[in-house]
Amino acid sequence: MSVPETYLSTDEIASSIPDGALIGVPKEDGGVSMEITRGLIRRKARRLRLLTVPVSSIQADMLIGAGCVAEIETSGVSMGEFGYAPHFRRAVENGDIVIRDATCPALYAELQASEKGTPFMPLRGILGSDILANRPDWKTIDNPMADGGGDPVVLLPAARPDFAIFHAPFGDRHGNVWVGARRECVLLAHASAETLVTVEEIWDGNLMEDQHMLAGTIPPIYVGAVAYAPRGAWPLSLPGSYERDGEHLKSYLTAAKSKDGFAAYLDRYVFSKQGAA
Repeated sequence: MSVPETYLSTDEIASSIPDGALIGVPKEDGGVSMEITRGLIRRKARRLRLLTVPVSSIQADMLIGAGCVAEIETSGVSMGEFGYAPHFRRAVENGDIVIRDATCPALYAELQASEKGTPFMPLRGILGSDILANRPDWKTIDNPMADGGGDPVVLLPAARPDFAIFHAPFGDRHGNVWVGARRECVLLAHASAETLVTVEEIWDGNLMEDQHMLAGTIPPIYVGAVAYAPRGAWPLSLPGSYERDGEHLKSYLTAAKSKDGFAAYLDRYVFSKQGAA
């Protein structure tokens, strides 16, 4: 079916994200919008702050390599079995970006605090970890609900991204977006000031009125803009639609080893808008 008139292009969405924005993104198999990522690089975004839920791979690495990122809060950036993320590693080693080290539960807890409209969320699992020494914004207090004290708990400040960005299987002409079982996308949409989404397919009908789709649907009250982008997660996967392109990820790692190689990669796959086959 035709693309709704209310939908934007991916470059229009990327252009709406100002320099310095805090952006929340899902893990690599959680519906990553690589199309918006490429749009941010094309528009030469700068000083972006990334919050990964809870990890990232090529998305964060490309943005860092292109000079778009000033700060990242994450529990890890890696290319998995293919190797380390080269631009992320170099940036951390050279002190080119600020890294706010976190754990997976901590990242979810920070967003849950924002989702619930509370200033912080308590968490016990990081007590005794040296990660606390690197996070002065995480406060350890005595549990005020316990009798007698001696019951420490860590308070994590609410994280409220300016934008949540992800790729979803379906969107409809009413502004609804279906993410299915990808609950981190729901959390990001609830916790963020605005949600920007690319969708794989246009749903014929109203997702909110379909009892089979309702539970996995984010209503338009949380969605700021949608773009139609078939294979918009490529070279990463969109579960239920296509697998990640392992050969492409390996070729990216080869290209990213050198400045010239990465520049050639961007020319071919970003600036020329050449995407998945």
